[in-house]
Amino acid sequence: MKVIKRDGTTVDFDRSKIVLAIQKANQAVEPDYQIDQAQIDDIADFVMKKDRPRLLVEDIQDMVEQQIMALGKYDLAKAYIIYRYIRSLARRQNTTDEDILDLLHNSNKEMAEENSNKDTTVASTQRDYIAGIVSRDLTRRILLPEKISKAHDEGLLHFHDADYYVQPIFNCCLINIGDMLDNGTMMNGKLIESPKSFQVACTVTTQIISCVASNQYGGQSVDISHLAKYLRKSKDKFTQKILEAAGGSMEPELLDKLVAERLYTELKNGVQTIQYQINTLMTTNGQSPFVTLFLYPREDDPYAEENAMIIEEILRQRLEGIKNEQGIYVTPAFPKLVYVLDENNCLRGGKYDYLTKLAVKCSAKRMYPDYISAKKMRETYEGNVFSPMGCRSFLSPWKDEDGNYKFEGRFNQGVVSINLPQIGLEVRGDMDKFWPEFDRRLEICKEALMCRHNALKGVLSDVSPIHWQYGAIARLKKGETIDKYLYGGYSSISLGYIGLYELTYLMTGKSHTQPGGTEFALQVMQHLKDTVNRWKEETNIGFALYGTPAESLCYRFARVDKERYGTVENVTDKGYYTNSYHVDVREKIDAFSKFTFESQFQKLSTGGCISYVEIPNMRHNLPALESLVQFIYDNIQYAEFNTKSDYCQVCGYDGEIQINADLEWECPCCGNKDQKKMNVVRRTCGYLGENFWNVGKTKEIKSRVLHL
Repeated sequence: MKVIKRDGTTVDFDRSKIVLAIQKANQAVEPDYQIDQAQIDDIADFVMKKDRPRLLVEDIQDMVEQQIMALGKYDLAKAYIIYRYIRSLARRQNTTDEDILDLLHNSNKEMAEENSNKDTTVASTQRDYIAGIVSRDLTRRILLPEKISKAHDEGLLHFHDADYYVQPIFNCCLINIGDMLDNGTMMNGKLIESPKSFQVACTVTTQIISCVASNQYGGQSVDISHLAKYLRKSKDKFTQKILEAAGGSMEPELLDKLVAERLYTELKNGVQTIQYQINTLMTTNGQSPFVTLFLYPREDDPYAEENAMIIEEILRQRLEGIKNEQGIYVTPAFPKLVYVLDENNCLRGGKYDYLTKLAVKCSAKRMYPDYISAKKMRETYEGNVFSPMGCRSFLSPWKDEDGNYKFEGRFNQGVVSINLPQIGLEVRGDMDKFWPEFDRRLEICKEALMCRHNALKGVLSDVSPIHWQYGAIARLKKGETIDKYLYGGYSSISLGYIGLYELTYLMTGKSHTQPGGTEFALQVMQHLKDTVNRWKEETNIGFALYGTPAESLCYRFARVDKERYGTVENVTDKGYYTNSYHVDVREKIDAFSKFTFESQFQKLSTGGCISYVEIPNMRHNLPALESLVQFIYDNIQYAEFNTKSDYCQVCGYDGEIQINADLEWECPCCGNKDQKKMNVVRRTCGYLGENFWNVGKTKEIKSRVLHL
C-alpha cells in the first residue's frame, strides 16, 4: 500500500507511524482517557486492512481519529488532533533553502527546463527564480488557504501565479500603445513626449515594452498599426526638408524617389531597433520582454499604406533572422508575431496578398508568424478582431461608457488550471460519479481564482506607475486603487484546463476524435464554458475559459497522477497529458483535418485557444503551405505551425541531426550538443531524452540507438 504525502510524493505505508502518533497522544492525557497497546494495534491494523493501492495521508489520519472516537476516548481524540496540528505547523517551516541551493548549483533539472526563454545559469535569471521560490513557499504555507495549497500539491489544479503571488502584479495585457505614443508617458520619473518621427516612435515603443514587462509576469502584446502615423510624420518631414533644400520646387517623380529612399532607410532602421532592442533588453524577470507584435493590414485604416510597409519590413527582417555569436542568422525567440488573415490578404487576389506570401515564407523558415482568421474571430467576438495577450489568452468584448469596444489597455488577473484526467482516474470511468465530482473540483478552482482576484483588490496605482498612471492600462491618480478595473469584465481571470483527450478516453474508452468520444468532449467543454459564465454573472468578474498553452504543466499533472494512481494505459503511461483540447500527438491525422476538428473547441474556449500542426520542411513547397494558410482563414480562428525538420539554432543548419558516439544529439555543422538550441524530429518511437545502456552490451545498444 502506498501513501500520498502532502507534497505529492509517494511512500510505502508504514504501520509504525500510526502506532507512534497514537502513543504520543496517549502521553498527553490522563490514564483514564488512554487506550492500551492492543487497542492501538487494532487501530493500526484497521487502516492496514484497507489494503488500497494508494491512500492520502490525511485520509489515514481521519480513519485513526474516527476509530479513537468509536472507543469513546474523546479527550484522546482531541489530543491526537492537537498532535496533528503541531505536526502541521512543523511542516509549515521554511522550505526554500534546498530549492535555492539547487538553483545556484544548477542541479534542479525541472526548474532549468520549465521555461525555454530563461537560462538558469545566468545571475539575473537566478535572481528572479530566487524571488519566485520565496514567493511560492510563502504562498503555499501562509497566503493561500490550506485547501487550495493541498489541491495544487495533489495535482487537482495548478495555481499558476504562485511565483509572483506575494507581489501586487498581474499576468498579461494588451498595452495601450496608441494612447502612450499619442499623449506621452512617464518612465523612471522622466517625461516621454509624443514622438515626431518613426525612428523615435520605435525606440519609445521598445522602452515602454521593457518597462511594462518588468512590472508584470506574463506576456504583453502591441498592435503595430499605431506606429503607422509616425511613419507618415517622417514622410512629411522628409518631403518638407527635400523641398526646402531644392528651393521650394522639384519634379514630382524625383521628389517621390528621394522621399521613398529616405523613408525606407527610416523604416528599416526603426524596425531593426524594435527587433534588436527587444532581443537585447533584459527585464527584471530575467529574460527578454515576452512581447507579441500584432500585424493586421486593415482596409479601413487611415494609415493603411504605412501600416502595410511596416508589416512587410517586420516580416522581411524576421525572415532574415538575427546573427548569433558565431555570426549565423538564427530565429529570435521574441518578438512573437501574430498575422491576421482577412478578405484583403487571404490569397484570393486581395490587395495585401503579397504580405501573406511573405508571411508564409517566414513561417516556412522561422516558424512565425502565428495566424488569426478575422472571419472566424468575428463570429465569436461580436464582430471584433483583436490581438491575443502575450500568453495567447483572449479578452471578452467590453464597451466603454460611450458604447465603443475597447481591447487595448486591458489585462488578465491570473490563471488556475484544472487537471481533467485526474477526475476520470478518481471516478474510474463511472459517468454517474463524474459530473458531481467535476463540479466539486470546479468550485475549488473558483476559490483559487478568487484568491488571485482578492489579492489584487485595494492595490494602489503607485505599485506600477507605467501601468496604472501613465497609460499602459490606465491613467489613474497617485494613491488611487485599481479596483474598478477588476470588475465588469474589463479584465479577465482565466480557468485553464489540461487533458481533454485523456479524460475522454478514461470515461468513454475512445479518443475525443471518435464518435461517442467527441460528443462527450464537447459536453465537457460546454460545461466548462457554462460554469465560467455563471461565475461571471454571480461575481461581476470577467471569468474566462482558457486553453492553457503550458507544456510543462502537461508533464507535471501526468507525473503527479502516475505517482497516485499508477500506470494507466494511454493516460499516465505516456509521461504527459495532451494540452487543452488538442488531438494527441500519436494520432494519425492530417493538418487540414486537425484544424477542422479542433475549431469546434476553439469556439467554446473563448478565453484563449491556439491549434498547432506539425508540418514537414516546407521551404521548397510554399504552395502547399499557402493552401494551409487559406484553409485557416475559412476554418479556424487561431493556428500555428511546428516543423518536422531538424534544425540547429546555433548555426542555422537544417539537415538531419544524428546521435554521436557518446549518445548525444550533435549538429554535424557546428558541433552544438545543447538540445535547448536545436529542434530534433522525434523519430520511430517518439522518445527524445537521455539514453541509457547496459554496460555489458554497450556496443550493441549504442549501435541500435545510432540507427534510430
